[in-house]
Amino acid sequence: MKITTWNVNGYRAILRKDALKWISDVDPDVLCIQETKLQLDQITDEEATIDSYQSTWHSAERKGYSGVASFFKKQPIEITPGIGIEKFDAEGRVIKSKHEEFSLFNIYFPNGGQGNKRVAFKLEFYEELLEICDDLHKNGENIIITGDFNTAHQEIDLANPKQNEKNTGFLPEERAWVDKYLEHGFVDVYRLLHPESEEYTWWTYRFNARQNNVGWRLDYFLVSEKLAGRAKDVVIHQEIMGSDHCPVSLILKD
Repeated sequence: MKITTWNVNGYRAILRKDALKWISDVDPDVLCIQETKLQLDQITDEEATIDSYQSTWHSAERKGYSGVASFFKKQPIEITPGIGIEKFDAEGRVIKSKHEEFSLFNIYFPNGGQGNKRVAFKLEFYEELLEICDDLHKNGENIIITGDFNTAHQEIDLANPKQNEKNTGFLPEERAWVDKYLEHGFVDVYRLLHPESEEYTWWTYRFNARQNNVGWRLDYFLVSEKLAGRAKDVVIHQEIMGSDHCPVSLILKD
């Protein structure tokens, strides 16, 4: 099974760039996208459809902001938009889908904001989500969390760690929450399988950052420990253009 995540930084922009052709080559069973920046009435039914996938969208109340969508080859057992907390769900950040062997969270985690003004909001989201995951783990469920975490976990996960120690995305308190998830039964499967690799998934549009590979690894797969052994690989598709992020795929053994 293959699950692919991609922050598209605007779904309509991706459509204008005709930047979805790669999907037939990568051929994910589930495609999770973040930062759609639209309500469904702003695109046609045809534009909302990718190949033969079934889709679910969770948009922010504010137009042109946030939003996630999940595309499935096989319809999940259950689909739940949001996490049941209004201030987070109003921003269209989560789609949870229940599959036969795991629950999948497609998430656009909050950004700490200009001047780090939303860091507290971001950390509260991390905390509330972890409580939900703890309950699922207690009930014996396996979980996959994927999407744009808006946090680089370790120094190896960004090109310039020292220069960014006081910037959101690499603040000690943000990184500590990723540690906490790993302490609560999750595994960063990319780092498990590629312990010394320095690959990135996001580059600023400024300063020719992508051409010079001055980036951050912000897009993750955190997988329950019981399921992590089935991870065959995590592939960062740096060659795929169209957004300031690139897609990332988790491949699970059957």
